[in-house]
Amino acid sequence: MTANPAAIGDTHLAVDPNGAPTAEAGLPAVELRLENARAGYRTIEVLHGIDMAIPSGAVTALLGANGAGKSTTLRTIAGLIPLRGGSLTWRGEQITKMTTTNRAKRGLMLVPDERAVFATLSVRDNLQIIAEASGHPDITPALEAFPRLQERLSQRAGSMSGGERRMLALARALLARPSVLMVDELSLGLSPKVASELFAWLGTVADAGTTVILADQYTEEALALADMVYVLHRGEITFAGTPAELGASELLAASAS
Repeated sequence: MTANPAAIGDTHLAVDPNGAPTAEAGLPAVELRLENARAGYRTIEVLHGIDMAIPSGAVTALLGANGAGKSTTLRTIAGLIPLRGGSLTWRGEQITKMTTTNRAKRGLMLVPDERAVFATLSVRDNLQIIAEASGHPDITPALEAFPRLQERLSQRAGSMSGGERRMLALARALLARPSVLMVDELSLGLSPKVASELFAWLGTVADAGTTVILADQYTEEALALADMVYVLHRGEITFAGTPAELGASELLAASAS
């Protein structure tokens, strides 16, 4: 089945007298909304007028093959790529022209698929920088979430394994205390065991009330975690709905490489 993203988004949205999203009938409010969003790199347009409604306090999975537009969507929301057309609202506020820095200060956090840590700094310094910037210099929460990092505090981040670097990137995100956490290709290059551990951790983050947006090709794990799913193909949305509504054809497209 192919669903209308705008229609599905509207089922989650209620507004107060000031126009801000609120919960209604047990459904989450809309945290972020992209409308007719167009974005790309230089002369190449990657997103061709997509509509998305990201529910608050839930996990939204962006699925699709390489080049589908998943990473571009996350970078556009983070402000790293400007919109060429359309709009982005956050909790009812227009933020299309808000800087990347201000979005981050207000709680929009992106963990990119690569270069997510300072490779030449120690694990401790990587964590301390974020902790101090957030106004909460204690790095204990990060070490409790990822005990393996306790053993690596003095180690240079760039010398760790891929799984450990991914843990460090997520630990840094935890210390930033985001209200919206976006993770690009969580399982990229990781063993199934490590990937499962990180997916499980993301689930606990969402259970604590953080809005999570996950772009990943590890379809089975992403679907098990997600409350809402968008399948992208060549910069357009081909499916929007719950994991239970995802049909075999959309699942095949989402799993394709």
